[in-house]
Amino acid sequence: MTKLIIVGGFLGAGKTTLLMESAQILTKKGYKVGLITNDQAEGLVDSVYLKQSGSRVQEVSGSCFCCNFEGFVGAIKETMIEGHVDVILAEPVGSCTDLTATIIRPLLANHPALVELSPFTVLTDPERLQNSLKGQHDGLHESAAYIYRKQLEDAGTILIGKADLREEVELETLQEQTKLVYHPAAVKIVSAKNQLGLEAWLQESMTDAYQGSKPVEMDYDIYAEGEAVLGWLNAELALTSRNDVDWGTWFQSMMSQLATSIDDNKLIVGHIKAIIQNESESLMANITGPKETLQFRGGINPSMDAIITINARVQTAPDILEKLVFQVFENSIDWKGDIKTISVNSLSPGRPNPTYRYSS
Repeated sequence: MTKLIIVGGFLGAGKTTLLMESAQILTKKGYKVGLITNDQAEGLVDSVYLKQSGSRVQEVSGSCFCCNFEGFVGAIKETMIEGHVDVILAEPVGSCTDLTATIIRPLLANHPALVELSPFTVLTDPERLQNSLKGQHDGLHESAAYIYRKQLEDAGTILIGKADLREEVELETLQEQTKLVYHPAAVKIVSAKNQLGLEAWLQESMTDAYQGSKPVEMDYDIYAEGEAVLGWLNAELALTSRNDVDWGTWFQSMMSQLATSIDDNKLIVGHIKAIIQNESESLMANITGPKETLQFRGGINPSMDAIITINARVQTAPDILEKLVFQVFENSIDWKGDIKTISVNSLSPGRPNPTYRYSS
């Protein structure tokens, strides 16, 4: 039976990078891998990026897994339709929680023979975790911080990610503190960048079965407020120039300007992802906080045409976010050509309304 590994976690935790590296490890071991992404709107950077792994990628867009449960089940079936898949890695929306009650229990009750569930995993950024354990919110609205804590409460396994950025002793102390607060969850240390701990976690995920856990107690009014404070922007643009453009240099400059503008306006970032691609190459950018968190992956050579996809999740009104992003984009253009808008969608997520909620 196909194994289903669901990896939750708050915006900016590094879930997509973790899934990409995990898919590559599993593929090298001979497994056939499928990936399912999720977002409140279409045009996902994650989907574009993960397709580079060579795995089958399905996208559930327009709502979270829990509010479109049948869409999630359909994506699982679609992933399998072209042939046998050994394992599916699924990444829910970063502001989504309560997955034991709204995804895992409904799968077990309504589709017991569809997949074999692994222990539910939640990935967390070590800095956000450390601050949360101290009672600090990282500048997040209190209701958004509530979602983050509930994600950890819901986990069967907690992965402390980005281990390459912390000292070993500091991480071990954080691990022990997390075990005390979020008992009985297993707590592990991983790094997608250097694959520290990934193979061990994947081995357990492939062999261990979901053992069941009590759904968390949720206040859906606070949950709804926590999602509503975040502005959501998904945009996709086609860029055409009369001559070859050094898209890599331009893109890095544009994203640096965007990070500066976000800081200047004192806005709290959930995450900002962007990817620019031509026919054969791509360069991805990721912002998870202040400007110093801006990182790039990949590379793109000069060409006449490119497509840029931007996903921004920032604690502000969606119209303000859209105006800020497009103002930076327009001010950064230093080449002559045409810009075609493929799609633009800015919103604040509506109140969570799960298809099912098995609360006992």
